[in-house]
Amino acid sequence: MTQFSNMDAGDRVVVVAGAGGPTGHAVVKALVNGGARVVTADRTPHEWDDERVTPTVVDLLDADATRAWADRTAAEHGRVDGLIHLVGGWRGGTSFGDTDLADWAFLHDLLIRTLQHTTLAFYEHLRSAPGGARVAIVSQHAARHPRQNAAAYATGKAASEAWLLAMADAFEGTASAATILVVEALLNDAMRAQRPDADFTGYTHVDDLGRVIAGLWDRPAAELNGTRIDLAK
Repeated sequence: MTQFSNMDAGDRVVVVAGAGGPTGHAVVKALVNGGARVVTADRTPHEWDDERVTPTVVDLLDADATRAWADRTAAEHGRVDGLIHLVGGWRGGTSFGDTDLADWAFLHDLLIRTLQHTTLAFYEHLRSAPGGARVAIVSQHAARHPRQNAAAYATGKAASEAWLLAMADAFEGTASAATILVVEALLNDAMRAQRPDADFTGYTHVDDLGRVIAGLWDRPAAELNGTRIDLAK
């Protein structure tokens, strides 16, 4: 059976974790423009000039606080139809032999632990979402093709992908789907302004990422669940 997330977009509630940066802003804007209500999460307060956006402050490294926030979000909004995990970071740039495992500890928390906490906290709400939910992370080609100068980063991305694919397996037979969006690198307008002569070939603009994410609910779950969509092609 072909399963679409077929609720009216105006009823849709989507959580965006790590929404404070340029990528988060672009994704939230695309979701709101598509009619969704968006709950954002960040470690520091952030104001949004849109009544359809509900900002929240939560420490996603605190499992209990994350679960309490998830339950509160579902209770206040009556449903949770999506979870977009954008928490990220970068460490690297050295040879393999000079890799600092402190970088791994940093990336483990940002890339993996926050994903684990949010997906576990929202899982039951997402699995039972009317019409089905969508979950997405942004990964990078390094997860499948690691280079020595980013060993910790590539490992973190690979582990994040494995975790999300396990969630996708749990969604089998439902109308919900978990998807990995793969980029080479992300681009925003500030980067272009700061480096007008740079070659950004192969980069994915954050606005394009936002449009892809907002369109996930228009595609059947069976087409999306457990897939890696390469946005650099």
